[in-house]
Amino acid sequence: MDYKVADLARQISSVKKAALKLKESARDIPAIECNVDRILSSIKMLEINISDISEL
Repeated sequence: MDYKVADLARQISSVKKAALKLKESARDIPAIECNVDRILSSIKMLEINISDISEL
């Protein structure tokens, strides 16, 4: 199970990097910035979920 958790953590990190890059690229478009912030909030929850799983 550890390898699956590590793989999931890498995938989440990749999605986070893509979201941050999108936010940087669209810094003058408020709607995109707002939606990326929502995406980042969801990513944060995924990070918390992964840390909870890794502690089991």
